[in-house]
Formats: sequence, C-alpha cells, structure tokens
Amino acid sequence: MAVKWSGGHSSSILCLNVSAEGLVASGAERGELALWDGGGSPVAQLRLPKTEDVTSVLFSTRRPSTLYTSHGETISVLDVRSLHEPLERLHVNEEEINCLSLNDTDGFLAAADDSGAIKVVDLESKKVSRSLRHSNICSSVAFRPQRPQSLVSCGLDMQVMLWNLQKARPLWTTNLQECDVEEENPQSAGQFFNPPLAHSLSVASCGNIFSCGAQDGKIRIFRVTGVRFEHELEFQGHSLGVSQVLFMPEAYWLLSGGNDGKVLLWDVSSNIGKQQKSPAKSLHRKKAQAAGSSRKDGKLNKVASNEHAVVVPKLSIEHGEKVNWLSCAEIKGSRRVLVADQTSSVSAYPLPES
Repeated sequence: MAVKWSGGHSSSILCLNVSAEGLVASGAERGELALWDGGGSPVAQLRLPKTEDVTSVLFSTRRPSTLYTSHGETISVLDVRSLHEPLERLHVNEEEINCLSLNDTDGFLAAADDSGAIKVVDLESKKVSRSLRHSNICSSVAFRPQRPQSLVSCGLDMQVMLWNLQKARPLWTTNLQECDVEEENPQSAGQFFNPPLAHSLSVASCGNIFSCGAQDGKIRIFRVTGVRFEHELEFQGHSLGVSQVLFMPEAYWLLSGGNDGKVLLWDVSSNIGKQQKSPAKSLHRKKAQAAGSSRKDGKLNKVASNEHAVVVPKLSIEHGEKVNWLSCAEIKGSRRVLVADQTSSVSAYPLPES
C-alpha cells in the first residue's frame, strides 16, 4: 500500500528528484516547489515567480544543497538550506522547458524545451555552449553516466538521438516509427494511429544502456556502441502511453509509469546481459549493420534476436492515476518508489530487495 505525502502542494505534482542526502524535491503546477524529509513531511515550500508550472527539479550530485528547477522558460538555481529567492536565474530557452539533466562533473546542464531545442549551459561561464535540436517538442534529455560529453534525447518527433558536446549534429538518430515498420512488426500498422511519440529517457548506471518510454505503450532498450546505438530489446506492459522510465542503481532494474495508472518494475538484466558478455557477437553484429546502413541512419534491421522477447514485470502497482514522474529513495533502510500524479500528494510504495 502507498503512503501518501501530503501538505506540500495544492496543485498537481509534475516532477520529483532525490538528493544524495535523501532530501526529496517536488515541483507542481502554478510555481509550487516543496522539499520533503525521508519521512514524507514537508520541510520547506516556495512559490516561484510568475507562478509558472515547475516542470523539472534536479539536485546537484556534487553539491547536494544546490537545486535546479525549470519553470516556464526559466531555470532557477536554489539553495535548499535556505529556500528563498533563487540564487540566480538562467534564461536560455525560448519555450517551456520539459526536462533538465546534469553531467557527472556538474559542468554542464542540459534543458530540453517545447521548441525542440536542447540548450546546454556551461555552469562555470553561465553561457550556452551548445544548442541541439529536435524537429518537434523535446520531451527528455539525459547525460550518460561516466561520459560527461555525451547525452541522449527523445521527443514527440519520434526521434531518439545520441549527441556529443563537441558536435552540433547528432552522432546517431533512430526514428521509432520507421524502426517498427522496417522490422515488420505485426503491430506496425497500428503505429500510424498510435504513433510512438517518445516521452521519457533513462540511462543505466553503466552509461551504455538506456531506455525510452513512448506513447504506443512500449519500452525500448538501446545499447550505445561508440558513436551509435543499437535497438537491444522491446516490450510492452502498459495499455496506454509510457510517461516515465527510470533505471535504478542496480544493474538493469527499470521502473516505468504510464497513462494507464500503472507503475511497473522490470528486471531486464537477463535479456541484455547475455549480449554484453559476448563482445565477439556484438562486433560481428556491428559490422553487419555497418555494411547495410549509413553512419547517421538509425533504421536498424533486426539488430537483436531478443527485441520482441517476453519480459514480465517483477512488480505491478495499480496506482490508479496517470503518472507524471517517478523517483526512487532510500527511506529508513528500505527503498521506496515515489510517484507524482494528477493529485497534490506524493505516493511512496515499498520496493522488493534485489
């Protein structure tokens, strides 16, 4: 059963993040920002200027007292030890920001917005070091762990892209709809009526595996190999769009949340671990793909033998409300999945030990 965290908001909660010290931040509609202790009690609240929706909150890993928040076209930098006026405001995006991501060194902050732009800010100079772009709303962006110059992104243009900060163009791009059609997926005809608009990305702690949740209810797993990525695995557990995916610190445990009100826990280690242990097979596969596709063409043909494998969730939570955001926290020695939805409360569910 869920424990409800109440009293921090009066509006629908849109985003969550947990600091290295166990403090939880939540952002909601109408500029509401709240901090919670591990017991689920609100410890601080703030109403950000212009009362714009708070769409993303992100703690610095190296400075856990620093919190980045996006509201409207603005990024506010806050000190959670004294939650008052922002320490500074960054105005680098032209439309509403949907997602923030920090690299490992805390040197760069990426902000994805409704115009399709990803503005990468050098946090030392406070200036935009790189502008990247999707052709439609960019819904999610994520730096890869242990690779501070590399990031992945996805958007409502159905594109998933791999970037390096030294280049303005993507290193590799995959169109989710074209992949489905080329792979002769029996469901591909339905994609035109329920296209795989990409909503959320999460990169595993190894930095080479990442997941993408899309409007067609599917979760896709990709593997980065150098300057490209391969379609590793695909499975479905949600009857409506997948709004959130989140890799946990454990190797290849994945949380997903959907518009169907479900929260699912997946263990995909057995599905992707086999290929990881066979570099010769992976190299052979890469050479075969390289022969049949251009460098930037992500329309890979049947790249993995297990991409339509049956993957069963280890845990299914009937949350009942459309999931806006997922996070995971260690509370009193046990793990909890934190769920933000259309209500003004955070729901905390216990997770099994791995």
